[in-house]
Parts: sequence; C-alpha cells; structure tokens
Amino acid sequence: MCIGIGTPSPAQSIKPAPPTPIDIKKVELGGTPWEPQWDQIIENALPPAMLSSQVPRGVRRFCPRFYEMGTGDKRTFWAYFFQALAGAEAGLDPNTSARHRQPERALATRSEGLLQLAYADHKRYGCDFNWAMDRALKANDPAKSILQPKNNLECGVKILFNQIIVQHKPLLSRSGYWSTLRPDGPSSRVFAKQMTNPPAACGSSTKSAIAKSATTKSVQDDANRGETPK
Repeated sequence: MCIGIGTPSPAQSIKPAPPTPIDIKKVELGGTPWEPQWDQIIENALPPAMLSSQVPRGVRRFCPRFYEMGTGDKRTFWAYFFQALAGAEAGLDPNTSARHRQPERALATRSEGLLQLAYADHKRYGCDFNWAMDRALKANDPAKSILQPKNNLECGVKILFNQIIVQHKPLLSRSGYWSTLRPDGPSSRVFAKQMTNPPAACGSSTKSAIAKSATTKSVQDDANRGETPK
C-alpha cells in the first residue's frame, strides 16, 4: 500500500549538516565522504509535518531544542539524522547491497543503498525504484534505481514519515523499519554513536571531538585537497 506524504514544504535555508564521526573517519582512511548534495536531497524531501510539533517527543534525545528551532535548523537536523542512519546502515556507501535470509519463509531478501532499503518499498511507500529495469544489472551497479542516492534518501524520508507521523510511533520503535532505530539492541548503539555531533542549534550536551565549524561540505573539501578533517 502506498503511503502519501503530501507536498514537501518549500526549501528554506538549505545548508550542509555537520559531519558524523564515520564521515570524518572515512576521509582519514582515504575513503569517500558523505556528499553535501545529499543533505539538500533530504532537506528538500521533508514534508511539513516533520518540521512541526507532530514529531514524537523522542526527538529531544538527539536534539533537545527541536521544537524551539526554526525551520531551517530542523531541516539541518534531519539531514544529519539521515546521514547518521546511513552511516549505521551502510557505512555511507551508496552502493552497499546485503543479502539476508529469512528462515521462517526460506526466502532471501536484499537491503540496498545508503539506507538499506528494498524494492518492495516501491509499493509500500511509493518509492522510485524499478526492479523490472534493474534486475539485469549487477548487485552493486550504481545505475540501479535503488542505489541512486536521491531515490534511496527520498524513500527513507517517506518511510520515517509513515512511522512517526502516519502511524504515530516513536522515533525509536521496536517495530520500526530499521534495526538501527529499534531501542536497546546492538544496532541502535551503532546509530547512537553517529548522533554525537548534531547541529549546534539542537543544544545537545553530547561532547564531540569534531570542530563545531565543520560541515559535510568542509569535510568533502578537505578530502579533495588530501587533508585530514578537523
């Protein structure tokens, strides 16, 4: 069943989010960092409800001032949130594809892309995935519709919208789509480690070794110059 999320509100004050710890580490190890344009994809995809008081109170665990912040800062928070989720799910690698077996059904399913999504999400949430066209391509072929960051990230926004706004479930829910957002499990701790450098506007007391002035753009610029981010 396709869940509509309405028309996203007009983009305002689009700006790069802070980098997650894994974004910094990837550059230190010579890897490819998070792309700043992915922040923009997320911020543009956010429906008005995800910038409102309808967001569950659990958001304050990661962003204590969420309800007091302006719209632009809320967009930046969500861009950081999905970067952290992609870090926990796929190590920020847009071409990640993992095969999972379900013993009770004797079937194997595959989770793909930055947010480890499935082709079935096309029908469930109206995501822009096309299995008929992709089936002939290799598992990690970046040409696959599900691996394209824009399609994957926009789908992730739809899935989270359905969870926290349509179904009124907590941000961290035992029945949530992502295991990394299910509380008290080992995967959730991986996600929590990536949420330690949220935007300054959040007013978080979490201490981070990452420079407060750092953004995903400055990290990418450092990587392009062959420098280590601060």
